Amino acid sequence: MPKLQIKPSLEHEIKKGVAWSVHAFTASGIVLGFLALVSVLKNDAVAAFMWLGLALFVDGVDGTLARRARVKEYTPNFDGGSLDLVIDFFTYVAVPALMIYWFDMVPAPFWFGTQTWSLIMAALIMAVSLYTFANVNMKSFDYYFVGFPAIWNVVVLYFYLFNTGWVVNFITIIGLSILTFIPVKFVHPLRVTLWRNVTVPMTVLWAALTLSLVISGRNPDYSDWSYKIQLFLFGFASLYFAGISLWRTFVVGDKEEEHE
Repeated sequence: MPKLQIKPSLEHEIKKGVAWSVHAFTASGIVLGFLALVSVLKNDAVAAFMWLGLALFVDGVDGTLARRARVKEYTPNFDGGSLDLVIDFFTYVAVPALMIYWFDMVPAPFWFGTQTWSLIMAALIMAVSLYTFANVNMKSFDYYFVGFPAIWNVVVLYFYLFNTGWVVNFITIIGLSILTFIPVKFVHPLRVTLWRNVTVPMTVLWAALTLSLVISGRNPDYSDWSYKIQLFLFGFASLYFAGISLWRTFVVGDKEEEHE
């Protein structure tokens, strides 16, 4: 069969359309984030986590799609990076901060009145996360995050799944807020190249377990052995990510980066 010939101008327009479709895919994250916010206001934490999970999926794959579609080349006047940051701040920071306050996850019994500490912690999350999103050195040369990367959606998820008390939640928020300004490395589960053959499958496992546990979260049965196994594997995957981040920070350090 003869090869289909496409005029260069038409081919350019097609590729430009593909690039814009990738931007539209990225933009869908803000809609998903808004639906999560509406779910919070309806006191439906499970639905909120489901929408945030979909937003996390979009954010996880849109970068790869953008690079393959060469969006910088075909949509030079539109900054997909800025678009991504705006959406990420909403879904990673603003909605989870609202969840901290709305579901009163830090009901500390001292000094102030009801929900006051949850409000203070939510405000702290919003404030310190501004540094993360404005930091031009947010990622290392090997795609580790430098400092806590404001993944408060994941933090709130852990609060919810493990039903942690106000003391743990308070200490965790304060600690991670401090780590925002300290160059501890945090693994990017999809872009880090070293140990990628382990990290990507572990990410898939973590995502699948998260979905199952969140759905079960409406009526969790802690006496059910299958639920306990899921929690164990979820914790194991989480420890893997923590371990590889600590290894990159304290064992590897920045020696290789200094040679770049």
